[in-house]
Amino acid sequence: MSRPPFPPFTDETAVQKVRMAEDAWNSRDPAKVALAYTVDCTWRNRCEFVSGRSEIEALLTRKWVRELDYRLIKEIWAHTGNRIAVRFAYEFHDDSGQWFRAYGNENWDFGADGLMRQRIASINEHPITVTDRKFHWPLGRRPDDHPGLSDFAF
Repeated sequence: MSRPPFPPFTDETAVQKVRMAEDAWNSRDPAKVALAYTVDCTWRNRCEFVSGRSEIEALLTRKWVRELDYRLIKEIWAHTGNRIAVRFAYEFHDDSGQWFRAYGNENWDFGADGLMRQRIASINEHPITVTDRKFHWPLGRRPDDHPGLSDFAF
């Protein structure tokens, strides 16, 4: 199995890889998202450490049971060779209706097959009011004409 585009990344292919990841995560389909990672991929996600697709899928399943109406924007920060650094923000609400915005950075390392071998994510979040929400599109892929992260003041 492989997942183009392949490293070493150009400016264009790195941006493409980031958008593909954003689209997959906005699907909120843990099995689909997990296929972008090697079978032995390691993650640090906040304070949780997981290894392998089955653990990744389980983490994402737990995540999207708690984080409802999840909408994510990723933006490339830098890239070199087989590595990409990303910043992101996402919004969701919990089962009580409280909305949150989370911010973070990810460091990605890819194999020659284009699958991610390692993901290191640092994330923090805070409650927001419904009127403070910025990400307004139907669930699923962010429309091409919706503003990206650089269009917001955070």
